[in-house]
Amino acid sequence: MRKVSYIYLLLGLLVCLSCQTPTTTKQDKEAILTVMNAQEKAWSNNDLEGFMQGYWQSDSLTFYGRNGITKGWQQTLTNYKKGYPTKEATGTLNFKVEAISKISSDSYSVMGAYHLKREVGDANGVFLIIFKKIAGEWKIIADMSC
Repeated sequence: MRKVSYIYLLLGLLVCLSCQTPTTTKQDKEAILTVMNAQEKAWSNNDLEGFMQGYWQSDSLTFYGRNGITKGWQQTLTNYKKGYPTKEATGTLNFKVEAISKISSDSYSVMGAYHLKREVGDANGVFLIIFKKIAGEWKIIADMSC
């Protein structure tokens, strides 16, 4: 009898494991691009808080830009608000993603360029960002933009 119980337990476990469908690299990349598209829209609407929803809301978030390293979600938002205080300053954002590369099962690097079309003068640059899946959502944990 005991042997039969173990067989049913093992079969049940195998059925449960087979029901879990890990995401594919293609699905991960699509989800990351969805986050970036939402960021473009938020930025272009001068919604910096909405733009920041793509970032990991943690003191461990790291941003590296022209002014050096910034640590933390709140400080990064504060810097954006200081540097881009008006709709004229934020303008319209477009990302051009050049490469999305898998680092591990729950993280990817994204390289590309950003383009800001603005009345006060356009701004362009490049970026390297690291996305990590945290609590089921893709978040930027590190950003190097210049």
